[in-house]
Amino acid sequence: MPTVLILGAASEMAQAISRTFAQHGYDVQLAARDSGRLADFAADLRIRHNRMVTLHDFDALRYETHHDFFNSLSPQPEVTVCVFGVMDGEEEAFGNWAITERMISSNFTGAVSILNTVAARYQQQRSGCIAAISSVAGERGRQSKLIYGSTKAALTAYLAGLRNKLFSFNVHVVTIKPGFVYTRMTENLTLPPLLTAKPEEVGQAVYDAVKHKKNVVYVKWMWRWIMFIIKSIPEFQFKKMNL
Repeated sequence: MPTVLILGAASEMAQAISRTFAQHGYDVQLAARDSGRLADFAADLRIRHNRMVTLHDFDALRYETHHDFFNSLSPQPEVTVCVFGVMDGEEEAFGNWAITERMISSNFTGAVSILNTVAARYQQQRSGCIAAISSVAGERGRQSKLIYGSTKAALTAYLAGLRNKLFSFNVHVVTIKPGFVYTRMTENLTLPPLLTAKPEEVGQAVYDAVKHKKNVVYVKWMWRWIMFIIKSIPEFQFKKMNL
């Protein structure tokens, strides 16, 4: 049976992705800080979908452990999905380097560290698929998402380069851009329904993208055109706007 590795498996979005892959016959490796807290979720996946589900301790910020962590997995996963990341308050981050550094380290540096290791293994064996959650916030620098958007812009560029690098080795790389997502973190926010995805929609989008070898996926299709319009605004006008 194929196996999927979920990096950052504690979030609602990650768990929805895990469920979708389990429903489609994948064994699941759940990797997170203090993975024991996912024991009940793992048990539910095993019982509900009759799949092998294992727990693995993984810290995106402990770069020195990433190589040994991935190479210790047995079996080695055919698919790796990178879901982890943080989005702190922009004003707090702008005035506090520790918060900014945390976002950069979590959203970009940690992802590059582990995915370089995964990519090297997949390149060597000439097979495998990497999917990672980026963001529409990274498509153009905006004051409202200054730090977070920058980290996701860097991740998007990295994934594009990795997709190019690994293509000739039969390894596919998928960039997922969910837009707004209904989670416990956003339950107190007023979000536009047409632009907001449910975690289950993200899970299905990731699975479909892996299955059909898509390159860049917007979970809600409208985001592609919204961001096209935003990117088309001339800079002399854009810099005056409050976005």
